[in-house]
Amino acid sequence: MATKIHPTAVIDPKAQIDNDVEIGPLTVIGEDVRIGAGTKIGPHCILEFCTVGKNNLFTGAAYVGMPPQDWSYKGERKLFIMGDNNVIRENVTLHRGAHSDTTEMGSNCMLMANTHLGHDCRVGNNVVMVNCASAAGHVEIGDRALISGLAGIHQFTRIGKFAMISGGGMVNQDIIPYVTAQGDRARPVALNLVGMKRNGFTREQIKAVKHVFKTLFFRGLLLKDAIVRLRGENLPPEASLILDFVEASKRGVARPRRSAGSLEKDLAD
Repeated sequence: MATKIHPTAVIDPKAQIDNDVEIGPLTVIGEDVRIGAGTKIGPHCILEFCTVGKNNLFTGAAYVGMPPQDWSYKGERKLFIMGDNNVIRENVTLHRGAHSDTTEMGSNCMLMANTHLGHDCRVGNNVVMVNCASAAGHVEIGDRALISGLAGIHQFTRIGKFAMISGGGMVNQDIIPYVTAQGDRARPVALNLVGMKRNGFTREQIKAVKHVFKTLFFRGLLLKDAIVRLRGENLPPEASLILDFVEASKRGVARPRRSAGSLEKDLAD
């Protein structure tokens, strides 16, 4: 099927646009853009310096591959790269790299209205960012993480796989996989049991995650000593992922709020 381009759209002659792409009214496709087959781009979007995979949907007024908001950026050729089957809603801003060559996002993500990804971010697959959630530069967000509305993530901070940031959370330290974190200077308040169960985790896998979590934070051990103890056990990969995440932390991991009743209940089950 031929590409469908509205007559008011402005397309750079060097843009590489695959088959079956739709481009809406008053959209601008600028320099160094590649768009995969089946992608639909609504009205009033701007795409430049980006590579977009297949079957993505931009509903309108999205800004992709924009220059980073970084004083050190002097116009170097950098890119924003995204995978397939993503949904990008209204007024989303996705900035290209600044200190590395790319900002990257995987596949099957949904970025709701007014969300933002800063320069040099690394976002996995099946990530959801709810309205007005923002990630500053160099943030890493793991697969199937959920960033709720109005949440803000400090630069260089990491969000683990299957983690959930509650609405309005302000994240300035790494959030380990499988937890729900909330609050100003967000900290874990519960395990994301619903998310794990929905994604097919077995009872044994969930039990192992709970064991690792309790050993790290509730056994009175130094974090390094808890990791040594756990490394000596025969943990499944899903639980070992937490240890890998903690050992790779540069900003430090957010510690749980021990008084949270929901967390005590999660660990007791």
